[in-house]
Amino acid sequence: MYQKLTPKQKALTINLDPTIYGTFAEIGAGQETVRHFFRAGGASGTIAKAMSAYDKDFSDAIYGKEVKNRYVTQNRLRKMLRYEVALIEERISRDNNPDRKFFSYANTVTTINFDKTVRGHGWVGIRFQTKENENYNEIVIHVKFKENDATLQQETLGNLGVNLIFGAFHYFDNPRTLVESLYDDIAKDNLEIDMIDFSGPAFEYVDNRLMSLQLVKNGMTDAVIFNSQGSNMLPADVLYKKNIFAVRGSFRPVTKVNIDMLKNGMDMFFKDAICTHDETEVLIEITISNLRADGDIDERDFLDRVDILGKLGYTVIISNFSEYYRLIDYFASYTSGDIGVAMGVNNLLMVFDEKYYKNLSGGILEAFGKFFRNGMRVYLYPYKDPETHQLLDSSNLKVEENLKELYKYFKRNNRIVDITNYNPEFLEIYSREILRKIGCCITGWETQVPDGVAEMIKERGMFGYKEELPLKQFS
Repeated sequence: MYQKLTPKQKALTINLDPTIYGTFAEIGAGQETVRHFFRAGGASGTIAKAMSAYDKDFSDAIYGKEVKNRYVTQNRLRKMLRYEVALIEERISRDNNPDRKFFSYANTVTTINFDKTVRGHGWVGIRFQTKENENYNEIVIHVKFKENDATLQQETLGNLGVNLIFGAFHYFDNPRTLVESLYDDIAKDNLEIDMIDFSGPAFEYVDNRLMSLQLVKNGMTDAVIFNSQGSNMLPADVLYKKNIFAVRGSFRPVTKVNIDMLKNGMDMFFKDAICTHDETEVLIEITISNLRADGDIDERDFLDRVDILGKLGYTVIISNFSEYYRLIDYFASYTSGDIGVAMGVNNLLMVFDEKYYKNLSGGILEAFGKFFRNGMRVYLYPYKDPETHQLLDSSNLKVEENLKELYKYFKRNNRIVDITNYNPEFLEIYSREILRKIGCCITGWETQVPDGVAEMIKERGMFGYKEELPLKQFS
């Protein structure tokens, strides 16, 4: 457990380190971070320059124009960081400043507007060295402000900046601690960090997907997204004004049932929403509660699942939304487009279980108001009972007696529709049985997963797979 320091203590510690020297460039919310360093004292040996290129024309003259005149972007932040570091290298002689580690801190943010219709968000980052003459590292984060006052948001931003700078120099060798320390002296109710990216020689072995997982695990954000290449994505960039189609599951491992459900449900969604694949974001969702199903989160297991889904070309969202209505509510905060969810019979029965909504004042009715909002549809994949061999779909599944009429309402209004074009051969594929066979080195499961998945599991020893050893021959 690291020792938590106040922003003043952190700023003073940095100021008193003669090897740390750099610049501050802050756009949009004043010079909230650098003022901590000025007030702490001893800043003359640390701060090379502090600026706020607030006017767009002046900012463009320094950093260049942005596409569509968007200034609160990751691209703008990285331009600022690299420009300011290049300026230090150009103007400060290494010969006259031995042993100095240069850095540039920058942010580009917008705080809550006067009408309080835009909550405020921004990009914050640092480009820094851990050793003299070493290549630079970068840490970039995206934040969403939750406070209802611009002054409070500015103060939060200032504290965050101090935490980031201190963490970069003192916790670079322990990224998990660095991430946790970003909230020192900041309440999680006041700020959300929904994307983080580490790069550079100090973070050569850091997997940004695991850092994203820390954000959700530590309650810093509700969800993170990364593409099939494993790169962290800003949720707003992925979801904004898009149609969204999602499938939730454990994907341990992904099976032909999962893919059949997704593809056939997606085809029906495109027809119902009258949209194309290019107009739709298709997401595979795994919840934190699913990752914790066996106790603590197994990060190797998490990466195994995500790697396989990435190999199949899917974008993955990791969330803390145990209830489906929270997932739909999250999507709706980014888009007014059509939303569809494919799920199995067992998941739909859980949606109609009142025990999950005891924390809502409006109970299950409030949950359904959020879940079935704006024409959202459930695409239901049938289930074949392994014991009775009965096929369950929307026509014969049984909900509680007091919810039957409510269920009929959604079904009659085509808010719950059956996936009919499924492959009957896949109905006897069960992921738990596949997992058991993998762990026991029993063959036969290979044909029940998508092409290329079995080879990947065997090559990397995923999900407890071990190559079956030949019997020792005795003479």
